Amino acid sequence: MKVLAYTSPARGHLFPTVPILLELQRRGHRVVLRTIAAEVPRMRELGFTADPISPEIEAITHDDYRAPTQMKAIERGIHVMTRRAVLEIPEIRRAIDAESPDALLIDTNTWGAAVAAEAWGGPWAILQHFPSPLPSKEVPPFGPGFKPAERAIGRLRDRLLRPIIYAGFARAILPPINEVRRDAGVPPIRDVTDVYTRSPLVLYLTSKAFEYPRTDWPDSFCFIGPIVWDPPTERPTWIDSISRPVVLVTTSSEFQDDGALVQVSLAALADEDVEVVATMPAGAGSFPVPVNARVEEFVPHSHLLPHAEVVVTHGGMGATQKALTAGVPVVVVPWGRDQAEVGRRAEAAGVGVFLPKKKLTPEALRDAVHRARALKPAAKAFGEAMQREGGAPLAADRIEQLVGAPARPTRGG
Repeated sequence: MKVLAYTSPARGHLFPTVPILLELQRRGHRVVLRTIAAEVPRMRELGFTADPISPEIEAITHDDYRAPTQMKAIERGIHVMTRRAVLEIPEIRRAIDAESPDALLIDTNTWGAAVAAEAWGGPWAILQHFPSPLPSKEVPPFGPGFKPAERAIGRLRDRLLRPIIYAGFARAILPPINEVRRDAGVPPIRDVTDVYTRSPLVLYLTSKAFEYPRTDWPDSFCFIGPIVWDPPTERPTWIDSISRPVVLVTTSSEFQDDGALVQVSLAALADEDVEVVATMPAGAGSFPVPVNARVEEFVPHSHLLPHAEVVVTHGGMGATQKALTAGVPVVVVPWGRDQAEVGRRAEAAGVGVFLPKKKLTPEALRDAVHRARALKPAAKAFGEAMQREGGAPLAADRIEQLVGAPARPTRGG
C-alpha cells in the first residue's frame, strides 16, 4: 500500500503525523509526503519520499492575531485557509497523478487538499489536530471557551447561544468553502459541520479523557490519543546543570504575537525557587531575562518535561497534550484560535489552570503556577490514561482497514 500524506505548513501539524507515517512504513507500506519545505530533508532521512508544498502556499501566513475581535480573527483565519485551498487542489492532484496512491492522509487544515481527496474518490482520512468543532447538545458551543454547563443557567446559556454561534460560523465558512468545492467539481455543502465529516475516517489526535463527554460522535471519528514526536536532536548540555524544578513556558510554532506570555512569566517567576525555560519556536523575543531563566527558540520538550513541575502555555493542542501526556499540569493562557477550548478542557479534566489573556499579570500568573503545581498527581494519572488510546498503531490499523490492503514489502525508495 502507498499512502500520500499532505500537511499544512506547520510543524505543529507535521510532527504529530510523523509517528503514524513511521508505523505505516514499519509495516511495509510506502509513505509519500508533501509538507513544509524546511522539514523535507529531515523527513527524507526518516525514509519517506518527501517533497515540499509550494512556496506560494507557505507564503500565505496567518495574521488573525491582528484582528480586533474574535469573529474578525475567525474571518481572517478562514481567508488564509481558502487562499491556500485554491493552490492546494491542483498541487495534490498533481501528486496523486504522479504517485498513484492507495490512500490519502490529509491535514484537517488543508481545505483544498480535502476537497481534492473527496473528488478523487479513493480511500482518504483526515488528521484532526485540534478540538473538534462539531456541535452537540451535550457540550458548550465551540469557540468562546465556555465552561461545561453544570447547572440550569449554564444549560440555558448553551441552548440560547449555540444556534447564534453556529450561524456565525456558517456565514463565515460556507460561502468560501463552497466556492472552492465548485472549482474542484464537487457538490456544495449546506451544513458547516460537513467540513469535518466528509472523509470516511477522521483520526482524532486526542484522548476521550481530554474531550468533553458526549454520546453523538460520528462513526467515522477514531480517538487515537495524543501523538507525541520531537525531531531527534542532541540533548542540550545545560539541562544537566538544572537542580531546581522547571517551569516550561511555550509559545506558538505559528506566529501569533504571543511573546508577552514569556515576558510576563519571566517577571512573575523571577523570585521563585524554580528554573524557567521558555521556548519561542516562531522567533525569540528580546526582553530582560532574570538569572533563574533562559529563553530558547527551540528545544525539544521531551528533554525538558522530565524535569518540569508545570508548563505555562498559549494553549496549542500539541504543546498542551505533550505536557499532559508526560504527567505535567498546565497553566493555559489562550492567545486565540482554538486555544480557549484547549484550556477549558484541561481545566475541566482537573489537570490545568485556565487564565484568560485579559487577566494576565505577573501576580495572576504566579498564583496560577502555584495552583497548577498542586495538580501534579492528577496530571500523572491523566497522562497515563491518555496514553491508553492506541496511538500510531491504532491509526495505522484504521488506515489499513479503510483501504482493505495488507502490508506488503516495498521496492526502492
